[in-house]
Amino acid sequence: MNQVPPLTAYDVYNADAALVEGVERYGAGWAADRLSTLGRLAGSTEAQEWGRLANDYPPVLHTVDRYGNRIDEVEFHQSWHQLMDVAVSNGLHASSWVESSSPDSSRPGAQVARAAAFSVWSQVEGGHGCPISMTHAAVPALRVDPAIANEWVPRLTSYIYDPGLRPPAEKSGCLAGMGMTEKQGGSDVRTNTTRAVPQSDGTYLLTGHKWFTSAPMCDMFLVLAQAPGGLTCFVLPRVLPDGTRNTFRIVRLKDKLGNKSNASSEPEFENTVAWRLGDEGRGVRTIIEMVMMTRLDCVIGTTSLLRACVSQATHHARHRQAFGGYLVDKPLMRHVLADLAIESEAATALMVRLAGATDASVAGDEREAAFRRLGLAVGKYWICKRGPAAAAEALECLGGNGYVEDFPMARIYREAPLNSIWEGSGNVNALDVLRALGREPHAVEAFLDEAGAAVGADKRLDAAVADVKSELADASDVEVRARRLVERMALVLQGSLLVRYAPPAVADAFCASRLGGDWGYAFGTLPTNTDTQTIVERATPKLG
Repeated sequence: MNQVPPLTAYDVYNADAALVEGVERYGAGWAADRLSTLGRLAGSTEAQEWGRLANDYPPVLHTVDRYGNRIDEVEFHQSWHQLMDVAVSNGLHASSWVESSSPDSSRPGAQVARAAAFSVWSQVEGGHGCPISMTHAAVPALRVDPAIANEWVPRLTSYIYDPGLRPPAEKSGCLAGMGMTEKQGGSDVRTNTTRAVPQSDGTYLLTGHKWFTSAPMCDMFLVLAQAPGGLTCFVLPRVLPDGTRNTFRIVRLKDKLGNKSNASSEPEFENTVAWRLGDEGRGVRTIIEMVMMTRLDCVIGTTSLLRACVSQATHHARHRQAFGGYLVDKPLMRHVLADLAIESEAATALMVRLAGATDASVAGDEREAAFRRLGLAVGKYWICKRGPAAAAEALECLGGNGYVEDFPMARIYREAPLNSIWEGSGNVNALDVLRALGREPHAVEAFLDEAGAAVGADKRLDAAVADVKSELADASDVEVRARRLVERMALVLQGSLLVRYAPPAVADAFCASRLGGDWGYAFGTLPTNTDTQTIVERATPKLG
């Protein structure tokens, strides 16, 4: 009685008007049919059950077999493999590279199409996106060395999910991971102590550890280690070409707050065979493109989470009655829902813009590459910061049910802080923005051009852009002000995009509350004249 029906049997893609519009805007409309097919699967009861089971039955580490032989294998629930199979067969790990380089295809927007698919499918379950993301991000880094790329890229861009530790040449498809941080330094990778000793055959032997390496059952990893010439990037396979297992001792799996389905491990190396990728001493520069791509996926992942929050909250309010009517018709609840929807749409607008900039930069557009450099760091900081607050508010919309593990909001809430930590925490990203501001004036110019593209359309946006320019010109105490500055940069960028492309109700409410100062400190404190009816209706998923 008066219980809300499950949010199932709907098209996750077509329910998200902002995403559909963004895909069309950046030239990826050709992918609409397959995105809708994936969206219907993502909205199915079956797929949602996969997501639940993969987290209820987390991976298990087996360091030895029954005879005591060291194997260092991780066992996953079958639901994890089903999630992975859908992700790989739909090219979430590789479609952007395959479709942008195919001689038979001149399709634009390959990165946008892949970003949309990753966003749609991640709403089922976030943890399995980690190896998918790292595999996607490894491809541009591997191209530093044509010989290594020729060997590994075809394996990593196969659309066949082939789990298990076997010689890579014998597998139908492979996955990639990444190992950068160590216990003594974390994000400060210059303090890494893992050493790499060159051998006469061109390989290196690595000895040391990594503190946080997710998806240890991947077939290969890009890792950083200290070679004679300094910090260097290496390709480290789990199984060597002759079929023997490389030394990859897994000390333990991390017992994380959320992200339970995904195995995050502490591996140790002892004379572990690896191949150098790029020059010695240029490890960070070699792996930086991989980091850029995984940071984009952090933006996509949190955008996906924000959309899931809005879908759950608006669906609940549309079907739940209290105090003589449906929750969605209560003015105060509608203000909360509208505020969450605005946050989600602003994130989506920026996410697809960054994916579009990635398409252009891969194609050689230097201006778009400059914008992407700064826009991605700004977007990673701000969108990922908004995830936990939005998840908490959406959970509250469901009341007590939101706080119960039987409902999806509890898992979403635990997942929410993750992307703000991975691939550079908030401070690391804020400092990265300062680094770009000081060293790359062309990136600043490109960013301000994008933020100022809507100047003249909204006085609140005009004033905010002017304020950001003033702050950028002031170098005093800039590190202390870094978070404030990056937040304002993100807001003017989102405001510019919404003024140009979102419905007037959404853009007006965003500019009033985020830029004009007409708001409080919690969700639901929008100006009283906000057209919440239009905003909430646009954001609410329709079943069937």
